Amino acid sequence: MSDLEAFREGARRWLAANAGEFGREARRGLTVANDLALGRRYMAARHDAGYAGINWPTEIGGRGLSHLHKIAFDAEEMAWGMPNAYFGISLGMPIPILIHYGQDREWVKERVIKALRGEEIWCQLFSEPAGGSDLAALRTKAEPDGNGWKLTGQKVWTSWAQYSDYGVIVARSDPTVPKHKGLTYFWVDMKAPGVEVRPIKLAGGDSHVNEVFFDEVKLTDGQRMGEVGGGFGVALHTLMIERYIATDSAGFGPHLDLFVDLARDVEINEKPALEDGRIRQAIARNYALRSGLDAITARAMKMMEAGMQPGPEGSLQKLFAVRSRQKLSELAIDLQGAAGLAFDPHAFVKEDWTASWLNAPTGRIAGGSDEVLLNTIAEKILGLPQDHRPDKGVPFNQLSA
Repeated sequence: MSDLEAFREGARRWLAANAGEFGREARRGLTVANDLALGRRYMAARHDAGYAGINWPTEIGGRGLSHLHKIAFDAEEMAWGMPNAYFGISLGMPIPILIHYGQDREWVKERVIKALRGEEIWCQLFSEPAGGSDLAALRTKAEPDGNGWKLTGQKVWTSWAQYSDYGVIVARSDPTVPKHKGLTYFWVDMKAPGVEVRPIKLAGGDSHVNEVFFDEVKLTDGQRMGEVGGGFGVALHTLMIERYIATDSAGFGPHLDLFVDLARDVEINEKPALEDGRIRQAIARNYALRSGLDAITARAMKMMEAGMQPGPEGSLQKLFAVRSRQKLSELAIDLQGAAGLAFDPHAFVKEDWTASWLNAPTGRIAGGSDEVLLNTIAEKILGLPQDHRPDKGVPFNQLSA
C-alpha cells in the first residue's frame, strides 16, 4: 500500500468514527447557529487528529504533506456531510494567500492555527455590483491615508461574511492607470469601524452570501499583501488555488445512483420510469459525462503527483458538472409530479432534488460564471483568439461608467 493509499484509509476510518457526532444525520434540524457551533467543534477535532492544513508547511501549523493528500481527504470527507462549509472559503483561499504574502509571520501563524481549528473565519471580498466576472472592473477605493490607507466601497456575494473575523480584499488604489494595473490587495478586520455586513436571502432559503459596505475603513500598510498596484496578480493567485480543491462530477448535487433509485420508485404510463427509454437515455448521458469529468480530475491528480501544474481543463469540470446537476434535478422534480414541488429549507443539496435545483444557479455563478468558463475553454484549450477588448490600455478613470 502506497503512502497516499494508507493516508486515505486512515482518513476514511477517522471520518467513519466521527460521523455519528458530526455527520449529516447529526446535523438534521439544527439551526444555523447550532450547526456553526458543531462545525467549530468538528474543525477542532479534525485539527487534533492531524487532518487540518494537510498540505501546508509544518512551521505554520500544517502537516507538510502533498496536495494529493489534501485532495484525497477532501474527497473522503465530502461523502459524510460534515459541517465544514462555513470554513471552506476561509481555508481554501484567504489563508493560503495570507501564508504567502502576510508581512508579520508570528501574527500569520496565529491566524492560521485559529482558522484551522475553526476559531476564526475569513472571507474573500472580490465581487462588486459593477465588477463580478470582470474582477478588474471593481470600484472599491483604497486611498492613501497618512502612513496607511482608507477603504471605501461595496462588495457583494461574499460568502459567510456575517460570521467572518477577517477578510482579504482587492481595491482600486490608482484610477489613472489601466484597470488591471491600479489594484492593491489587503487583509481587513471585519469587525473594524466602518464595516457593515448585510446578508442576502437566496432562493433556496439560506443566507450564506452578503453585501459588505466599507465607509472609510482604516488600514495600516502592514495589511497590504503584495506590491502597491500588484493586486490583480495576487487576486489571480488566490483564484488559482481553487484548482487544488476537491472536485465533484455531480456538481455538488445528488449522486446519479439517487436518480436511478427515484426512477425505480415513480411511474410513467403505469410502468416504472426506469423502463422508459427517455429516462434510460438521460441516465446514460449523465453517466458518460460524469465519467469523463472524473477522468479529467484523475489526469489532473496524476499531473500534480508528477510535480506538474494541472491545466485549464478544470473549467470543463465546473461548467458541465453544475449544468448537468441542474438539468438532472429538474428532471427528477418533473418525475415526482406535484410531490416534487415540496421544499424543505433544511434539506441537504446532495440528497434532495428540489434543494439541488434551487441552489444550482448559485453554483453556475460562484467561482466563475458559465461565460467566463466558456472563454477560458475557447482561449486556453481550443486556442481561439481573445475577444476584442476596447478597454485595453485605457486608464480606468477614462472608461465610461
